[in-house]
Amino acid sequence: MTATTAPLSRSIARSVLSKEQSEGVGARVRRSIGRPELRNHDPFLMLDEFSVDKNGGFPDHPHRGFETVTYMLEGQFQHEDFAGHKGTIGPGDLQWMTAGRGIVHSEMPVKSQTRAHGLQLWINLPKEHKMCEPQYQELLDGQIPRATPQDGVVVKVIAGESHGVKSQVYTRTPTMYLDFKVDMNKTVTQTIPSTYTGFLYMLKGTAFIGDKEFEGKAHHTLTLSEDGATTIKIQTKDEDAHFVFIAGEPLKEPIVQHGPFVMNSSEEIYDTFVDYQNNKNGFERARKWRSTIA
Repeated sequence: MTATTAPLSRSIARSVLSKEQSEGVGARVRRSIGRPELRNHDPFLMLDEFSVDKNGGFPDHPHRGFETVTYMLEGQFQHEDFAGHKGTIGPGDLQWMTAGRGIVHSEMPVKSQTRAHGLQLWINLPKEHKMCEPQYQELLDGQIPRATPQDGVVVKVIAGESHGVKSQVYTRTPTMYLDFKVDMNKTVTQTIPSTYTGFLYMLKGTAFIGDKEFEGKAHHTLTLSEDGATTIKIQTKDEDAHFVFIAGEPLKEPIVQHGPFVMNSSEEIYDTFVDYQNNKNGFERARKWRSTIA
């Protein structure tokens, strides 16, 4: 018998166009993960590329059972929650929010600007962490490390590791989140644990992925093959490319989602609604709170 070997590079299993839709108040989003064609990609629940003008935003709303990761590309976004946490993130900045047992917050653009443009990723939490205390990890653009594997290739290491550069972000669900900017006519490889699921979301330009050079265009979500390969090869040809590479360890647990609540069973979702409506078990501070930025 001969031993079977994993392919040299992960390939692309599926490509889905992220069509623009309305969300929140006056906001436009291109939904990647979370579309009907790509409901979940365990452990990821949703990825939105959002564009919000100064009169739009996401006023007071709750979360339980997962993490939200907001990464700004342009403009500034304000955040305020019912525990008194308040701040502003600008271009290249990151907010990694663990909602855990409960958060009520507001996310709104700074009014003095024309628009806020960024990405928001929802990462599921394992059952053991769904009711943990809320936590924030916030990094300014300059605090996020970069890898430069070659001239013309810059990788911002938001979470995980790339080319020997590690992020300081703690991930309860093991996660890689990398922002690649690649000049034309380059080839770059990225390692990925064999058990991780993953995807690329193309922000700009065109990239060619895997040994078969699958063509990835802007606003498309490209899911990776799950074949045990531990690298992915990415090439550019006649134009630059900007994309995020996101991968993580699948939880392989039941997912029951109702809007901003993500638990493991319908009973837990029912209990969450009861807790939220009665301001208990993590939502105590929601009773009289209203944000000042909405």
